[in-house]
Amino acid sequence: MSSEFKEYIKLIGKGQNAGKTLDQAQAEDAMLQVFNDQVTAEQLGAFLMLLRVREETPEELAGFIKAARACISDEYKDLPVDLDLGCYAGKRRHLPWLLLAVKAYADSGKKVFIHGTAEPESKRLYMREVFAHFGIQPATNRVQAQGQLDKHGVCYAELSSVHPALDKLIQLRSVFALRSCANTLARMLNPSRARLSLHGVHHRHFDERHAEVAKICDENNVMCFRGEGGEIEVNPERAVKLHFYAAGVRKSVQLPAFLDNWQIKPRALELDELKALWCKQIDNAYGEAAVQATLTVFLIMEQLETLAKAKTEQQEEKIIQQCREQASQLWQNRNSQYWF
Repeated sequence: MSSEFKEYIKLIGKGQNAGKTLDQAQAEDAMLQVFNDQVTAEQLGAFLMLLRVREETPEELAGFIKAARACISDEYKDLPVDLDLGCYAGKRRHLPWLLLAVKAYADSGKKVFIHGTAEPESKRLYMREVFAHFGIQPATNRVQAQGQLDKHGVCYAELSSVHPALDKLIQLRSVFALRSCANTLARMLNPSRARLSLHGVHHRHFDERHAEVAKICDENNVMCFRGEGGEIEVNPERAVKLHFYAAGVRKSVQLPAFLDNWQIKPRALELDELKALWCKQIDNAYGEAAVQATLTVFLIMEQLETLAKAKTEQQEEKIIQQCREQASQLWQNRNSQYWF
């Protein structure tokens, strides 16, 4: 299907009463035109901001992500990866404790692919800076990606390398001062086609939308939750709802809070504290709880099909508790002498 791009703008831009949404095929065609640089800057700006004002429907996002995946760099397709993490929010209030959960998970024999970018004019701490601090530069091709997976069990790549056209859309925030659907698509991308895809979001209901898109695309073993600062990291101070699609079932379960009391937020984010906690050189109640809670979610991902088939809340709670106990064991038994 092909159509002049202006017709899509016309379709969604007529206002509350006359305006319509795109069906999945229209959305796919429109986004392919964007990625293939077949639209003017004016058309692109109008299209993205019209969608931004009313928010994209799950059907539109399903079409957009199909188009996005058709344009992923071949360097990262079909890597031997268990878990895909799209880290695009960055951290502001807390350190990225999720890195320690990733390391503990990888040390158990799993392979993790992380992709991300840094938004313009943002004062957040992004994963690129975190990895660079510990001497790990982004993989820019398949050989480097495989080398990181072999050495660390973890690979990090920048979106500008994985999907340059999608990264270009995210960087337009410096022009619009607003995020677009590109941020959602990047989280959903799963460029390596890992068997498990985990997303973190900030805004209410976006977690449900991600699971609904997975259902429309019939993409199993996808889960999304509202993470700390919008990142793929559990805030251990509160219970969190996990929305997923697996075994043909769209479902949600609740992960209980890991801390009874709220903790004082740090005045500054000192990255060396990540290594210090891993190496058992410091105590940090919030960090310990955030790591174990996030690691629990990684392990729950392994049980999504079983959770999807659970008939009662008691069965669901038993599975979650088992994952929580396993996460505690992995964390407590970590090799604290070995860092990246």
